[in-house]
Amino acid sequence: MGYTERMETARTNGLALKVADTYDAMSHTAADFICAELRQRPSLLLCASAGATPTRTYELLAARHNRQPKLFERLRVIQIDEWGGLAPGGSATCAADLRTKLLEPLRITRNRYVGFRTDATDAEAECGRIARWLAANGPIDVCILGLGSNGHVGMNEPAEALTPHAHVAALAVSSRKHAMLKGLPQRPRYGLTLGLGDILRSRRILLLVNGKRKRPALKRLILPRVTPRFPASFLWLHPDATVLCDGEAAAGLPVRQLP
Repeated sequence: MGYTERMETARTNGLALKVADTYDAMSHTAADFICAELRQRPSLLLCASAGATPTRTYELLAARHNRQPKLFERLRVIQIDEWGGLAPGGSATCAADLRTKLLEPLRITRNRYVGFRTDATDAEAECGRIARWLAANGPIDVCILGLGSNGHVGMNEPAEALTPHAHVAALAVSSRKHAMLKGLPQRPRYGLTLGLGDILRSRRILLLVNGKRKRPALKRLILPRVTPRFPASFLWLHPDATVLCDGEAAAGLPVRQLP
């Protein structure tokens, strides 16, 4: 049934949970969401995440671009995070993933994209550069997030306290096992990421969650308890954040019984 498949929604004071039957239906909804925002704001600033979860969404945006290229001609993109210390242009970098799936298909020119340099000799200074760019060109209009199994968003890992703006983040062991890093002789121990303050200043947030592996994290997220030990919980503080998931991720969850 594709993107017309059944969609269930449960709303809270700020956080909304939308459940699509399948990953493909979830991705169609996400792509439609972004396109609708673009029609309202042609120079929209999209905060983009790399990795497997948004892949189908980006494919659908590329297909839409083929039909309606003018819709995307002023779209701006900011990268949410990057692995630290990798060779630039390497296939494991978030930049390479975004370039292949999003930037090149949508013809995003260099002046409409900003991202972290993975090989920056001074990672803190690199984060400062991104922070200054966002201060001058933001805030983010639509932030596309993925949900880490430990609750991280971007590379904001569970901790006693969180850094609000672009910063160098020590990676959790689980993050260093990410599929993007498979096969590397030495996996990065740190990342460069936007902070929760940057994310929460976004006009709209869309968190994509798919697959049964993310079910425990999603189950924890729908509880209205905010803690830096589970960074995604801070989305409860945003007035327009949507969690969009597929049936596998939401299986067994009380979709209609959110507080």
